[in-house]
Amino acid sequence: MVKVDNALPDPDLVIEIASRHSFGRHGPFYPGLRAPVSAAVSMPLVEPLLGRLVQDFDLPRRPIYLECYLSVVTHAPGDLTPIQRLPHFDGVEPERLAVLLYLDRREEGGTAFYRQRATGFESVDANRLETYRQSLGSEVERVGLPGAEYIAGDTDLFERIHAARGRFNSMVIYRGNTLHCADLPADFHPESDPRKGRLTLNLFLA
Repeated sequence: MVKVDNALPDPDLVIEIASRHSFGRHGPFYPGLRAPVSAAVSMPLVEPLLGRLVQDFDLPRRPIYLECYLSVVTHAPGDLTPIQRLPHFDGVEPERLAVLLYLDRREEGGTAFYRQRATGFESVDANRLETYRQSLGSEVERVGLPGAEYIAGDTDLFERIHAARGRFNSMVIYRGNTLHCADLPADFHPESDPRKGRLTLNLFLA
């Protein structure tokens, strides 16, 4: 994992710009609203780091833009679908990187990383995917689905192995195939206004 503090010279300006974006639903996995961000806007954020990322993550080449979103969590715990109550991975490609910039002034939660208890997997690549799915299905049949709440710490199915604090204007970069999830407090209350809620910028490189 690569961590960067004070990632933006003027994060308040970015938040104000985010408040003018049109947010909408984007797929079944993210528990909130998203607005797309272009490569022209997002890539300057990581351009100075690309050489380091090649070295730190042992990449075959400099990573390039895949997709980017401004994201704000809007689901209350009771609104979560079963898949949103579990850790996830962004893709099975080991060269895929996730860049997560925290823009929540309240600093309500960071990102936690998990190990699947049954397999010991902390990441899922193409070779592990079917084993992971079968194991998860078997374990859910055995112990049941987690309750309607954000995962926070160890469960019957997963062990939390690390948590990155969501410091305002800090950034973390990690492999997208690692098992991870938003790490939110038990008393988390969603707010759809990007100026008040858990706003992040999620940039994906490949």
